[in-house]
Amino acid sequence: MGLRIPEHAQWTRLAERIAKVAPAGFTGDRLRNLYEGRWQDAGERSPMITPVDQTGIGQLSKVDEPVALKAVAAAHQQHRQWAEVPLADRKARVSAAVDAMSEVRDDLALLLAWEIGKPWKLACADVDRALDGVRWYVENIDQMLATDAHGRPFERSPLSGPVSNIASWNYPMSVLVHAELVQLLAGNAVIAKTPTQGGAVCLTVAHALMNDAGLPVTLLSGDGSKLSGALVRSMELGALAFVGGRDNGGKVAAQLVDTGKRHMLEQEGLNCWGIWEFSDWAGLSAHLRKGFEYAKQRCTAYPRFVVQRRLVDAFLATYLPVVQAIRFGHPLAVDADGKTGAKQSEPPVLDFGPMISAAKATDLRKRVDEALHHGAVPLYRGSLDQGRFLPGQDTSAYVAPTTLLAPPGASRLMHEEPFGPVDTIVVVDTKAELLAQMNASNGALVASIACDDPELAGDLAEHVQAFKVGVNKPRSRGDREEPFGGRGGSWKGAFVGGVHLVHAVTQGPEDELLYGNFPDYSRYPAV
Repeated sequence: MGLRIPEHAQWTRLAERIAKVAPAGFTGDRLRNLYEGRWQDAGERSPMITPVDQTGIGQLSKVDEPVALKAVAAAHQQHRQWAEVPLADRKARVSAAVDAMSEVRDDLALLLAWEIGKPWKLACADVDRALDGVRWYVENIDQMLATDAHGRPFERSPLSGPVSNIASWNYPMSVLVHAELVQLLAGNAVIAKTPTQGGAVCLTVAHALMNDAGLPVTLLSGDGSKLSGALVRSMELGALAFVGGRDNGGKVAAQLVDTGKRHMLEQEGLNCWGIWEFSDWAGLSAHLRKGFEYAKQRCTAYPRFVVQRRLVDAFLATYLPVVQAIRFGHPLAVDADGKTGAKQSEPPVLDFGPMISAAKATDLRKRVDEALHHGAVPLYRGSLDQGRFLPGQDTSAYVAPTTLLAPPGASRLMHEEPFGPVDTIVVVDTKAELLAQMNASNGALVASIACDDPELAGDLAEHVQAFKVGVNKPRSRGDREEPFGGRGGSWKGAFVGGVHLVHAVTQGPEDELLYGNFPDYSRYPAV
């Protein structure tokens, strides 16, 4: 059966619609940069390629450091003015921006499908989580600004300068835009760098609507290596929020050492699911399927299973049917005759689409080959023939589900998060070995213990170096009041989520100890 893309979801039609929503953000198919309160054409052209089918979808305008420094200086001036705006007015303008984005919610989701390959339902969830989350903050911001991190009454104030946001490409709305809008609510101007891998068009539309609502926002495109001096070390900045991998995060952290700047650095870790004295395989099955969402390109994905030896056969009897049933392919392709059991133009229900780029897919395949070369056992290797693709479609950015047993220490997959649809399984014989393997990456954001005995599970969880540890269930970043952070090398600086995010981007009393990981202390909230 052939596949097609519904007319409303085709890139050319989508581009026409968003150009009408945010006309100032585009010069033809070229994205503009937003600084000094207006959209500008500065920057070197750089093509944007969709991972969905490797076609061109426009051009970035990458600015250099002098332009970024100029933008930071202007944002600092905006910040001084915005900090004096009454909270009621800030809430009204943020709410107006959220309402404007709600009007174009479906097109924002379609942009995410094209730009970063998100299946339709996941793309919609990304947009909805951002908008619904900010509405919650609007309702609760007053009380969050009225206490310090120790629960004492205190009238908090904005930081000394704007918040610089450098985020990865995988959650443009529910992580980046969401954080910016909360930072704005708290009285700070904001600066954001578009991820070079994808999401820039969606962010352009979102920031155009934020700018139209009278919010002091800056949006720049450019290479991180060229802009880090301006967006990380500038004295005018009040804080830095970073979301990304450990390599880049380590470089950013090194640049911050002597600045004393407020920071929130979310970095990856190898999130593990430990299985010990366990029997609820039917319950685990549902979690395994959901774990493949968005090709595991999530900071809270679980790519490692550490399994008690005597349970390996039962685990595989549950796991293998799940991985064999994973659905992937073009995120917007529907059956050509429309007989999908739903509306003719409704996108397919998929677990994932492409990786973020063909280069990332190639690198992941090389990592799998490396692990196999050093002795890993291939338990399952899917094929792109199982995917849903258009006739003749370029599939170079797609990777089929893969599972490896016992990746050797010489392979990168033993110690690093694959950030793709590749699982590794490690077999252990003792609880000490279980914990050692679960802590292989020196800290993680989340982890889980599958165990029938709640008391034993709790004891094991206390020794897992992850910020959130689930018992017989996964843990996630969380929404609204739920805190989020990491242990070990997975996080540096202040934690976020709920009141912690507001406290991270505002000034409290001099003796305040924020929750987070700092050079001289670590403080963890209850999760």
